[in-house]
Amino acid sequence: MAVEVELAGVFGKRAVLVINGGAPQTLSAGQYSREGVRLLEVNSAAAVVDVVGERRRLRMGEATLRIIEPVAQQSGAATLRLVPDIHGHYWAQGAVNSASLRFMIDTGATYVAISADEAKRAGIDYRSGQRVRMNTANGPSNAWLVTLDRVSIGGVVLHGIQGSVHEQGLPVALLGMSFLNRLDMRREAGDLLLARRY
Repeated sequence: MAVEVELAGVFGKRAVLVINGGAPQTLSAGQYSREGVRLLEVNSAAAVVDVVGERRRLRMGEATLRIIEPVAQQSGAATLRLVPDIHGHYWAQGAVNSASLRFMIDTGATYVAISADEAKRAGIDYRSGQRVRMNTANGPSNAWLVTLDRVSIGGVVLHGIQGSVHEQGLPVALLGMSFLNRLDMRREAGDLLLARRY
């Protein structure tokens, strides 16, 4: 899975990005593109973006930046092979609805857990869900339980997944058991293989 990003222009504090050869998108610092690329900083000659968890600087006139997601390899239409990072964590590029996210696989999480900002990008009215108090790695946090219409990683797409939306205390999106329970999981030479059940 690769993402290609080009800085096409700068207008004051806004940058024009062309992503995967698509139509130009004008973003302010902190905003996300439709593909999940986040603009972090911009000045008259360059922009700093976050692409699949990597911080990169783009300059006007430079060649298109191409970032390949290093940890997820598809091995068939409905099977995903995840390679651990140096800390032993598994990561996967995916999406909730049409909002691109980078998930950490967490078998200790009950739900697919995302932040309020990520929920807004996915078009989720999370405050209409059930409000609960949950414990996170950063302490207790208010959260809302919702049903996510579509959750995908690689070629694995599932619908009607239980999720939790956190307004604070959630630094990364978690792919929890409400998604993983609907897959076959196995380890092979240290890698994690996820396969959709038929």
